[in-house]
Amino acid sequence: METRHFVVNMIEENCYLFWDETKEAALVDCGAFYANELKPIEETMEREGLHLACLLNTHAHFDHIWGTAAMVRKYNVPLMLCRDERGTYEAAPEQLKAFLHREIPLELTDNVQYFAPDAVLRVGGLEVKVIPTPGHTPGGVCFYVEKAGVLFSGDSLFRHSIGRCDLPGGNEAQLVGALRDRVLTLPEEVRVLPGHGPETTIGEERKCNFYIR
Repeated sequence: METRHFVVNMIEENCYLFWDETKEAALVDCGAFYANELKPIEETMEREGLHLACLLNTHAHFDHIWGTAAMVRKYNVPLMLCRDERGTYEAAPEQLKAFLHREIPLELTDNVQYFAPDAVLRVGGLEVKVIPTPGHTPGGVCFYVEKAGVLFSGDSLFRHSIGRCDLPGGNEAQLVGALRDRVLTLPEEVRVLPGHGPETTIGEERKCNFYIR
């Protein structure tokens, strides 16, 4: 599996593009706010000869979905979210206004497919296991590509930290429990690619993450 990492918008959100030898690709958490932030993603797909299959989102906070409508429209692909995240997605414009205290545009696409919290998705020849990690948001998930040893953790798990739980729908005990029971049980060498900040590993978080060790 190949991955590319893009840091986007004023909150420095991590967006990831991944694909395999079939050249079918998925874009994880496309929070690109500015048009020039979408350009390197599009150029990478063109340079690598990729076919974008879908947009996968770990959750639906505004900083993770800013660029989704534009990419859905351009490539005619669905935005895919956990079905428990529908409320967060539909409330994203109001949450954006409350969080930044400014009128900033946020377009929501209608081309949304909702998957079950325990779904197994496919991108090319890759199996993508959905791991439910509610607590940052009600329908927050991680995406685990076991074949590649990679976990896209969104805002559930960061290097030595976890996602904030004081926003609407947040629940710290629920998030910590999900991370302990479903994520820290993965092999220690698994790379963790979070929604903000540097990557880490499961082994590193077992040893050093104050919240869940």
